[in-house]
Amino acid sequence: MTPPPFPVICGPTASGKTDLAVAVALGLAELGTPAEVVSADAFQVYRELDIASAKPTAAERNGVPHHLIDVADVAERFTVARWLGLAEEAIAEIRARDAVPIVAGGTHLYVKALLDGLFEGPEADETIRSGLAAMDPAERRAELERVDPDAAARIHANDERRTIRALEVFRITGTPISELQRQWDRQQPDRSDRRLVILEWDVPELNARINARVRRMIESGLLGETRALADRLGPTAREALGTKQLLRHLAGEWTLEEAVEQIKIETRRFAKNQRTWMRRLAATPGAITLRPGGDEPGKHAQTIVNSLLTK
Repeated sequence: MTPPPFPVICGPTASGKTDLAVAVALGLAELGTPAEVVSADAFQVYRELDIASAKPTAAERNGVPHHLIDVADVAERFTVARWLGLAEEAIAEIRARDAVPIVAGGTHLYVKALLDGLFEGPEADETIRSGLAAMDPAERRAELERVDPDAAARIHANDERRTIRALEVFRITGTPISELQRQWDRQQPDRSDRRLVILEWDVPELNARINARVRRMIESGLLGETRALADRLGPTAREALGTKQLLRHLAGEWTLEEAVEQIKIETRRFAKNQRTWMRRLAATPGAITLRPGGDEPGKHAQTIVNSLLTK
């Protein structure tokens, strides 16, 4: 008997993905079908980076097993290729237990890789990267806009890491990374065993949720977490929203109030970028778009459960 498809829940930051995933798991359990959550979050993989990554607490997990949380040290680099390998392994193991995997997370590159396979770009060239890193940011941005305007439209001007990678790919291959990614998009593997679910919020309501989340993170001790980890953070973990801005506060560049305001601003910008990703992902065959609204967690869990069981 063919097992039902499993949901892949994505949406902008603070949209309630984890709450919905847990609600779906509990809904399936009530019908006698166990389920487990697989996190698709680039920062929840890090041990100790709990508040900055909005890692679900034991109470929030509500007894539902979660995977790909706390699998790396904060000093490590963590790549999409590593996540994809671990995610496919976890999904296979969950399936082997006759349970339903529920993938949930806001790192849409991870979701994209799970749905369409991994984009195989060229290996990193440290000489090229060093040269790009040493460039004046305005000149670097101007070069990206010149050689790959599509990538420039998608990559925020302050996103140094992705800007450098896009230029590195162009210098190595002579082809814009945006064109290589379109070729990747055209190679659609069979993914009928998974059901994409997209959470779509009205911008003002989502922004209010983001601001409230940042406030809770600060009240929960984000500054203390950042201070305790500052000397051990690797190049990936230190880019976590909240951590990145508070590191600048600890370095004396911003007051705490300025850092907190920057967290809100950058998180809202990040959510805007996520919405761009979601518009691309929405073209996935069979994708479901839900508009949660309000603050009720798991409001659409039954819709998802029904869509899985009526496949």
